Amino acid sequence: MSKIKTAFFCQNCGYESAKWTGKCPACNQWNTFVEEKVQKELPLRQQGWKTEDARLPKTVHLTDVETMEEKRLLSPDNELNRVLGGGIVAGSLVLVGGEPGIGKSTLFLQVALLLKGVRTLYVSGEESEQQIKMRADRLQIQNEEFYLLTETSTQTIFQEIKKLEPQLVIIDSIQTLQSPLIESAPGSVSQIRETAAEMQRFAKETNTPVFLIGHITKDGSIAGPKILEHIVDTVLQFEGDQHYAYRILRTIKNRFGSTAELGIYEMTGAGLRQVSNPSEILISQRDDMLSGVAIAATIEGLRPMLVEVQALVTQSVYGTPQRTATGFDLRRLQLLLAVLEKRGGFHFGVKDVFLNIAGGLRVEDPSIDLAVLCALLSSYEDVGISHKVCFAGEVGLSGEIRAVNRIEQRIAEAEKLGFEKIFISRYNKKGLDFSKMNIEVVPLGRVDEVYRLLF
Repeated sequence: MSKIKTAFFCQNCGYESAKWTGKCPACNQWNTFVEEKVQKELPLRQQGWKTEDARLPKTVHLTDVETMEEKRLLSPDNELNRVLGGGIVAGSLVLVGGEPGIGKSTLFLQVALLLKGVRTLYVSGEESEQQIKMRADRLQIQNEEFYLLTETSTQTIFQEIKKLEPQLVIIDSIQTLQSPLIESAPGSVSQIRETAAEMQRFAKETNTPVFLIGHITKDGSIAGPKILEHIVDTVLQFEGDQHYAYRILRTIKNRFGSTAELGIYEMTGAGLRQVSNPSEILISQRDDMLSGVAIAATIEGLRPMLVEVQALVTQSVYGTPQRTATGFDLRRLQLLLAVLEKRGGFHFGVKDVFLNIAGGLRVEDPSIDLAVLCALLSSYEDVGISHKVCFAGEVGLSGEIRAVNRIEQRIAEAEKLGFEKIFISRYNKKGLDFSKMNIEVVPLGRVDEVYRLLF
């Protein structure tokens, strides 16, 4: 029997060291090294997933490689199809992370049950068969091709896979799996790395799509070594606030599509409902004109959306004025306040400023600058902006309104939702045919022009 070797692994980034160290040299975190057993015997490596006709790899010339369109399985969930780039790619390995209790297991149980005619294996290492059956009963969806397995050993899982030959595999969760090749505990860096690698070999050799549901750490990153995100083809983040009914499925990495896409769901008693028109839920329905509210035309991925920006400007009681932003970059807010102070002569330096993007959404698109600026001015002057007006423009440091991309889609979305007027940058006018639009487009060049028109 060969000697078992041990090594120290950083539980934050997966860095390997021969001896214990207080501070990780890779990620600079303190007290994250844990000793784990490492098995180095080669014959054991062959006990993972291995097909009978596995051939040895050989070198090929680039010109000899035939390219073909990747096969995709279209699920009934259009939001999932969107974030995956047009459907589930055969042989892909998809990692999904999110807060506990946000609805990851519910979402993929629902997707698997809705896939009629696709033999699906749902492997759970966290819940019993009875718990999953109770959730399936609550979803009220029947599927004859759905199979359950409550197991954590990868060898047992692969034996069942060879018997069943599923067309889709869902693992809940990757942190509970344990490979006999590694002697450390489930959830450790070594186990996550080895089990993910085995699942990758299985997915690529059999052309079967595999979904891995993963836990996240307290700082929001996916638990385990960073190499886990490098191994998989796609990384999805399922996020939302426990106090809101809406959930967002966001693409972090995608080898088969765009990384700027997001899908929106509403959590209901009977599962997750797809939100096909997010603008309606992100804009509060109101009849009267309230100060400090402006509507921004933004784009997430390929999807245009209209979001409500709420601002509150009050006299500062304490010596240092407060600056609070929810769903918007605080440094960007301070930049816009400095532009208003310098270019417009508004004294925000003695005011408390609070900003909120309604609906629990976080927006990073710079095109909402103009809406943020108008919401701030509206609250400052205590004059309401009409709820039939929206804005799309980036604000520069000299007070100019800069052009934004895909302005036609933003205007079309505002027109579809019944808005009567949209303020844009005058540098976006090129190529726009105003005669075909049923919405008034107001091109502007500077911030002071906006102020004169609105207030």
